[in-house]
Amino acid sequence: MEKTLKSLPSKKAWEDFNNGDWQNEIDVRDFIQKNFKQYDGDESFLENSTKATNELNQKLVNLKMKEREAGGVLEADTKVVSTITSLGQVI
Repeated sequence: MEKTLKSLPSKKAWEDFNNGDWQNEIDVRDFIQKNFKQYDGDESFLENSTKATNELNQKLVNLKMKEREAGGVLEADTKVVSTITSLGQVI
């Protein structure tokens, strides 16, 4: 993807961060060490889970219960090497 002037982040986006090596190269460790601030608040900023999250969680709970009743794993593919994209959509 070719970067255009419009796609580059504004310098203003970084004005509240401390300077460091992270500005010239990919250095997540440096960024965190230079800009970490302890959060001492509570969990009031968190939102409740969405309907989709609750539905997915219920599917997982049901599958875990089935596995427990069956005494172990319900199904295992021994022919396909597991990668993030090898199994398609499972749920």
